[in-house]
Amino acid sequence: MRGLVIKNTGSWYTVLTDEGNTVECKIKGNFRLKGIRSTNPVAVGDRVGILLNQEGTAFIHEIDDRRNYIVRKSPNLSRACHIIAANVDQAFLLVTVNYPETSTTFIDRFLASAEAYRIPVVLVFNKNDLLNDDERRLQQMMVDLYEYVGYECRIISAATGEGLDDLRDALRDRITLFSGNSGVGKSTLLNQLIPGVQLRTAAISTAHNTGMHTTTFSEMLRLPFGGWAIDTPGVKGFGAFDMEPGEICGYFKEIFRFSKDCRFSNCTHTHEPGCAVREAVENHLIAQSRYNSYVSMLNDKDESKYREAY
Repeated sequence: MRGLVIKNTGSWYTVLTDEGNTVECKIKGNFRLKGIRSTNPVAVGDRVGILLNQEGTAFIHEIDDRRNYIVRKSPNLSRACHIIAANVDQAFLLVTVNYPETSTTFIDRFLASAEAYRIPVVLVFNKNDLLNDDERRLQQMMVDLYEYVGYECRIISAATGEGLDDLRDALRDRITLFSGNSGVGKSTLLNQLIPGVQLRTAAISTAHNTGMHTTTFSEMLRLPFGGWAIDTPGVKGFGAFDMEPGEICGYFKEIFRFSKDCRFSNCTHTHEPGCAVREAVENHLIAQSRYNSYVSMLNDKDESKYREAY
């Protein structure tokens, strides 16, 4: 019997079978003996084979090849990753310029991780209704920056419904991963898009302007207009897991474009003479924030501050 993993609660997986039934499954132990470095060998979005038992539950005994997936560092194990989701068509990264503030470092690390695993990303700027004039100007500057780099950006308010009709069109008949810091409004948005789903939400901490954790596991939710949304726990950030230093440049689109003109083919874009990337930064053709994010990933040694879950 085969099916789609639609929920992962840590020790149990919910599989939607090809016959349309849901079955609670565990993993057969040998999965952990096959050199899989992730803390969760099976992820939401995986196509799997299952074996039913007499108790009405099942064991997952086979995983189909993935066309893509996205990972972050495990919050507990420094040498392991956690697969957030597999086989997705696109990712929506929810961003807020305030209430709470999403850092450009977080955005850039997510984008680089998605580039590494070939997942298109749309930046969705939420809570537009809460922003004052200065914050809206900052938001537009961020939109201009990331559109210049080559990413699609959308401005919405999940609370008021602003921009949601266009968002539905972009989601229709596709599998979309929703990610972002805790408190940016993922659950509120999904409650708007999927009437009756009633995901739990919480107010942000007024003392620290940070989100409070509400989603505790990954789950695929069927969209009423076609397609799937994958709800994921809020995270602080993404480390450069399993990336070689020489590869990281390739995951920053505009840095990679300019790197072709560097004097040395193995230029790290940090100190070498004839570096076209650093020249582009000086000439404001590459944003200083993006370059700083690149250098921070290049120099990652202790990534704990980027991989802790809320």
